[in-house]
Amino acid sequence: MDLTKNYLPKEWEEHWKKEKDCRKQIMEEGGEKLEEEKRKLKWIMSYNDSKIGIIKKKENLSNEKEHELIKRYYKQSYPIEIFQTLEKMRVQNLLTDLILSTEDGLSFHVHSLVLAAISSLIMKKLQKEYGYGKEIILSLGPEVHGLGLAALVKFAYTGAITTLNKDKAKILTTAQSLGATRVLELFNKEDDTQKDRDNNEKGRIISAEDQMNVSLQSIRQLWAESVGCDVELFVEGRVFHAHRVLLTATSHYFKGMFTTDMRECKQKSVSLLSVRAAELETLLHCAYSGTLALGWDCVFELICTSIQLQFEPALSLCLNFLQQEIDIHNCLDVASFAEAYMMPDLKELAEDFVLRHFQEVSVTPKFQDLPADRLLEYLKNNALSIPSELTVFRAVVTWVEADPAGRLPQAEELMKAVRFPLMTFREFQEVRAVNLNMECSGEGQIELHKSALKEFGFGVSNSVAQHRVRHPKAALVLVGGDQLHSDIGQRFPSKQIWFANSMRSGIGVVKEIEWRMLGEMPDLARFRHAVGVLGGKLYLAGGCHYYGKADTMKSAYRYDPVRDSWERLPDMTEQRSNFTLVVSENFLYAIGGDKDINTNLQSVEQYSTKSDSWRHRGRLLCQRDVIAIESANNPETAECNRMHRSDLNSCDTQYGQ
Repeated sequence: MDLTKNYLPKEWEEHWKKEKDCRKQIMEEGGEKLEEEKRKLKWIMSYNDSKIGIIKKKENLSNEKEHELIKRYYKQSYPIEIFQTLEKMRVQNLLTDLILSTEDGLSFHVHSLVLAAISSLIMKKLQKEYGYGKEIILSLGPEVHGLGLAALVKFAYTGAITTLNKDKAKILTTAQSLGATRVLELFNKEDDTQKDRDNNEKGRIISAEDQMNVSLQSIRQLWAESVGCDVELFVEGRVFHAHRVLLTATSHYFKGMFTTDMRECKQKSVSLLSVRAAELETLLHCAYSGTLALGWDCVFELICTSIQLQFEPALSLCLNFLQQEIDIHNCLDVASFAEAYMMPDLKELAEDFVLRHFQEVSVTPKFQDLPADRLLEYLKNNALSIPSELTVFRAVVTWVEADPAGRLPQAEELMKAVRFPLMTFREFQEVRAVNLNMECSGEGQIELHKSALKEFGFGVSNSVAQHRVRHPKAALVLVGGDQLHSDIGQRFPSKQIWFANSMRSGIGVVKEIEWRMLGEMPDLARFRHAVGVLGGKLYLAGGCHYYGKADTMKSAYRYDPVRDSWERLPDMTEQRSNFTLVVSENFLYAIGGDKDINTNLQSVEQYSTKSDSWRHRGRLLCQRDVIAIESANNPETAECNRMHRSDLNSCDTQYGQ
């Protein structure tokens, strides 16, 4: 029998046809023979599960309830950002509706809403006199000085006051006249804290961020009481009162509506079409608080409305929610949504999640709703992270069995994306049994096993199969180092290599990382070494194997993650630790470092993958204002020089210059 041909031997095809006829007869008759075949398949699948580490988990009935939970998202910098926008609008004289003037000839065009947040006098004016399109003109008495009023306006928009001794009295008098109690309280606190300080101190910024938070809360209270609201938004028969200035500051849609020559800029009432009242109410609360209550049952609708109204603060919080709360149950929804609304960053995040957790995702109900073309894209992706290629085959089978009549004709094309040469013989036994059942259960003629067997048995050479190995797009790896003994607290060199299997957002900027053991480095344990990645392989060089003066190493290794194998490389020309290994094109550059505890190195050497050798490539000069690599007639060092020119401080520290 010739196994080198790219087609199946005729006798194999005849044997498969006979077996299919026999299986069809068993399926038609039913009974004990059919049950026996089912038990055999179940045993094979159970065996394969144990070999590839799949543990059957009980269905978590609380998942659906957990997904209904609402979480409150808040952007810490929102008060600062909103008041910065309001300040820009004031400078541009956009929607300013209050003119404050003093007897010394100064006048300020401001937003009444912002000043009312710090002044009881302005708040009373809003409560009594405010109406749509009405501008408030307020002339202040002789006790109010222009410099004092300027300080209060600055405080209203920035939350900060710079106190100069000569202006302090003017600011206090103005604050008393306008009823700015928070400014008065700040000065009282400042007096208490500055009693023992130098009298010549010029000033300081006082609790700016806290003050803007308080001002935003005051504005939110004014909105809740409908004080100063100058626009009515009609949506689905409901009326929402709001302040034009705040809508303009948070939404480009409303900015265009209220600051241009559009018809709505002169109307008190505005009707919004294609917007739901529930979403608008939520977005208004976000505008006045920077907070959103989000859950999976509402987040997509809120994103749609935020995009429609160009509501950047809410959109940002919604996207944060998707990024942090994405899991196996909703990642496919996130990917489809991101594609539909042309959000490439979100789409990449969701698809990377699907690829990293493909095994878990493939058994969720939503996986069965994937379009065939989208499923094929995932199956063909080299970054698909799976314990075995059998997982891919099972995913295709699960998808087909969700609608056998409609999907069996597409099964053959999907099966071509399964990389059968990467399976073990026992795994392929499962493929054979399942293919037999699927081919016999279909009404029409369908060929699944023929191409699978051809590829598994002798259709793909080792070199081609090697390129078809799946691997993650990127991985975070920890190599060696010195380790702390858990019992006695003593440090010792480590040979262990760990990789980040998954990364999930925690509270704030904290990342929760699931670390898994990758293996151990060859030779001695080491620390203070250098690593680099070139051509998908990990390079390890130098370091120390213990803490003595003469323990510096010059050995180098290369790790191939596809074959899970280490290769010893030629030694470097010098012993090095605490050095930089720079990758450039097809070269590695070992730069500087320590020869021992007391001796620094200025040399640079280069490793060539082509010649498999290290060569001395020059000398590293570190000075305060210049970094150069001296080497006669050596153009390769120019690249190394360029890469180090931007890191003066670390270089000075390393070499003590």
